[in-house]
Amino acid sequence: MTTMTVETKQYQPARWDLTELLPEPSEPVIAERLAALEEAVQAFVANRAKLKPDMDPDEFLAMMRQYETLLERIYVLGSFGQLWFSENTQSSEALTYRNRMQQVLIGIQNRTLFFDLWWKELDDEQAAALLPQGPEYADFRHYLQDLRRTKPFTLDEKSEQLINTKDANGIDAVLTLYSMLTNRLEFTITVDGETKTLTRDALMGYAHSPRPELRAAAYQELYRVYEKEANILAQIYANRVRDWYNEQVGLRQYSSPIAVRNVSNDIPDAAVDALLDVCRANAGLFQRYFKLKAGWLGVEKLRRYDIYAPLAKSDRQIYYADAVETVLDTFEHFHPSVAKQAARVFEQQHIHSEVQKGKRGGAFCATVLPSMTPWVLMNYTGRVRDVATLAHELGHAIHSMAAENHSVLTQHPTLPLAETASVFAEILLTERMLADEKDPLVRRELLAASVDDMYATVIRQAYFVMFERAAHAAIMDNKSPSELYALYMENLREQFGDSLELAPEFQYEWVSIPHIYQTPFYCYAYSFGQLLVLALYRRYQQQGEAFKPGYLKMLAYGGSARPEEILHEANIDITDPAFWQGGFDVIRDMIDELEAIKL
Repeated sequence: MTTMTVETKQYQPARWDLTELLPEPSEPVIAERLAALEEAVQAFVANRAKLKPDMDPDEFLAMMRQYETLLERIYVLGSFGQLWFSENTQSSEALTYRNRMQQVLIGIQNRTLFFDLWWKELDDEQAAALLPQGPEYADFRHYLQDLRRTKPFTLDEKSEQLINTKDANGIDAVLTLYSMLTNRLEFTITVDGETKTLTRDALMGYAHSPRPELRAAAYQELYRVYEKEANILAQIYANRVRDWYNEQVGLRQYSSPIAVRNVSNDIPDAAVDALLDVCRANAGLFQRYFKLKAGWLGVEKLRRYDIYAPLAKSDRQIYYADAVETVLDTFEHFHPSVAKQAARVFEQQHIHSEVQKGKRGGAFCATVLPSMTPWVLMNYTGRVRDVATLAHELGHAIHSMAAENHSVLTQHPTLPLAETASVFAEILLTERMLADEKDPLVRRELLAASVDDMYATVIRQAYFVMFERAAHAAIMDNKSPSELYALYMENLREQFGDSLELAPEFQYEWVSIPHIYQTPFYCYAYSFGQLLVLALYRRYQQQGEAFKPGYLKMLAYGGSARPEEILHEANIDITDPAFWQGGFDVIRDMIDELEAIKL
């Protein structure tokens, strides 16, 4: 990879262009869009009287087309608000628009809810008679069949409407406050005598610094600031957990809090249990790695501050243009169509890569419609890690574009498969960088960085979910915030064993993890995706060109088939612990290769 020398002009860190979604957020434009949306809603609601078990299948198909078009309008207006707010969470205009759209869309959801509920109330024979036939309607068929999976957990129409209304002004508002509170936080760090005020993403760049004092300072500052807000954030979390339990387990009768996510992901409980059990059984693999890494860094024992420490001796910075060109070239070497899809994100100005105050931390890819190139948000600070993040988020965009021939109803892959293209893109990038590098010192650095990422994506995420399971039970048992901090430290001690020193401020780490607030039990999807991709990558190594058509076909499914069906086609059994262990075997091979490198 090219390091910073002279910046080229082809690619520059930039803000995205949202005008394809909304030309401008002025009142006349918004009013016009809302009027058109209201007209479409009224036309769809007029169908209610026509819904009968013995209705004409062609009339039902026309309703489905109408429903699809209505959802497209909703997604465009709602997505503009989410993306605008993400680029500046401190903008009162963006927040006002987003909140306004949430209220409008909740109202529409309540008015159109009758369709989903009616469809779920039909018996199996009546539903089968109405399913659209023919290959051109496969997306509608899958969507309708998939809706019926949640039939046992669906309430009556009035109850569903009350929950939607309650959520909009209740837990959803509380989660918005969490985002606003945490995204406004500022952090200070002193580097070479200069005190800097930074965003969280910029601060955590120092967690990857070759200088141990800066790594420690970054984490200490992160949790110093979060500790000040910890009791408020813990209270928000407790309300999140109670709301989740009361609705999902109490009212809907899911078997457990995590079962809600499993049903949503269309993944059997047994597969998730197998995944988490195998992750727990392999914690020792990374404990071994951290002990080896301590030796490479010349210390007796790592601190938790040091787990992402680079093995190189310098702060290597990568120009954004060089990063983009490296990633696109990596995709080109794999398959020209993949590179072409990724390039669309830049050509259409659908990426927001600048670092700016108030911008949402982290990175994501937002798919709005099959007809639109996805939007990518990241905070590019010039770290090598940022190059991998760029590849990862573009992988998500590629996945969406591979499935752009499907309906808006089925384009999005289910959550555990949603990481397939993104993680595979990261592995391709690492492969490319290793292939270009002959220096054993640099190769060791690259391999170690890859194993660092696998720790962060597999074990760390799995242990977040293990903590969530314990925390949900503890909160429902009326445990205090201090008991939750102690519970989290127990989680970390099991995760790391005696492989490193664990400072007490890490008890506050969990309140800084947005996923456990916004999307409970989301994080096992990262572990699922990483281990799945490691198995796929092993096949790619073995099969070469023959692997690519099947892989691209897997991406092209999007969410148009059940995950088990897609994976069965690839001869993968996700309930078999041996499958998940196979992913860890690839990681073990990488650690063995690292240990064998002679300098």
